[in-house]
Amino acid sequence: MAELPNEARATELRNTVVDQLKDGGWITSPSVEAALRKVPRHLAVPDVPLDDAYSTYNAVVTQQDAEGVHTSSVSAPQIQAMQLEQARIRPGDRVLEIGTNGPNAAYLAELTGPTGEVTTMDIDLAPAARARRFLAEAGYTNVRVVVDDGEYGLPAHAPYDAIVVTVGAWDIPPAWTDQLKEGGRLVVPLRINGLTRTYAFARQGGVLTAESAHVCGFVAMRGDGARNAQEFALPDDPGVTLRFDDGVPVDPQLLVDTLNTERVEIWTGVSVASNEPIGTLQMYVATMLPGYCNMFIDQDETTGKVGPTGLNFSLVAVDGPNLAYVVVRRSEDRKSAEFGVHAFGPDAENSAHRLADAIRTWGKDHRSGPGPRITVYPAGTADEQISGDRVIDKKHRRISISWPPAK
Repeated sequence: MAELPNEARATELRNTVVDQLKDGGWITSPSVEAALRKVPRHLAVPDVPLDDAYSTYNAVVTQQDAEGVHTSSVSAPQIQAMQLEQARIRPGDRVLEIGTNGPNAAYLAELTGPTGEVTTMDIDLAPAARARRFLAEAGYTNVRVVVDDGEYGLPAHAPYDAIVVTVGAWDIPPAWTDQLKEGGRLVVPLRINGLTRTYAFARQGGVLTAESAHVCGFVAMRGDGARNAQEFALPDDPGVTLRFDDGVPVDPQLLVDTLNTERVEIWTGVSVASNEPIGTLQMYVATMLPGYCNMFIDQDETTGKVGPTGLNFSLVAVDGPNLAYVVVRRSEDRKSAEFGVHAFGPDAENSAHRLADAIRTWGKDHRSGPGPRITVYPAGTADEQISGDRVIDKKHRRISISWPPAK
């Protein structure tokens, strides 16, 4: 069979992507479906093969820094569809996009229609230039492209019916709420204790209430809203790195002799199927255990004291000189895996049991549930005005987290 012309092939691939996203439940509305079928996203990445431009679940990296860190990309269609569904854009809406590369702004323009207004902004000149070129070539001449720091939104064109953030954020600055209409929606990939979810928040006064959340990954925010996690290598094993997202809760010197103590091992009896999502387990441990962090092991540098965890990274709870972390052991047929805990330190036994009990509580009460309820308050809100199982404080916000049991 003769090879199809590029545009015909692009249309075929675009429709295949949409069909896959509908089958997977990521596209649920006719308006989002129509937008993704229409916008020629491949024009934004002209040097990339069509199959890569229309990869359903993979982003196209368009820029990285000298260390190889990705600083700009065109998100995967699955991620874009997910956020567009969360935003619930309607014809006539005024929308601000923070973080740009072109195609997503075009999707927003399709959803708002000729009576709506879309502004897309980026702190970097290069992505903004690429977006302008793409939008002009694709025929979306009514989209405003601005170069500025998204931390402060864009008050000149506020208030917005929706603000869609397409960079990973550690906090929610006041501008994003102040520039949002009452009842408007903020869609943002927010990092809580190192775990990023794209949340759809509805504004009610100064309070944001999450209505949905999905696991995701995004290029990190730059500018005044940037926030890097703090890392340090374990003193007795330079190949093991602990990464704390909200500040190091202990003096690292307390861990100097931790790995020289006897290791405690506990198995929880909680097993998951090989294809079962464990995002709520990660979030439960991250939000309900003080001293939470992530642990990464460099197999070429580690002494082997910690040993393989069976995971790409491990969930960890640090309590003074004690260190407990999650491990897995797979069944003989590789179809399931059981969670366990290893712990070191002078009180390793109790540290291990605390983490194991958290895993068991998740398995009993939350594994089939909807995940946590997230409510975001302004910094300075009094404790008595906040309900929830745990409050995590950031610079601008107090994040309340509660875990309803599965029905």
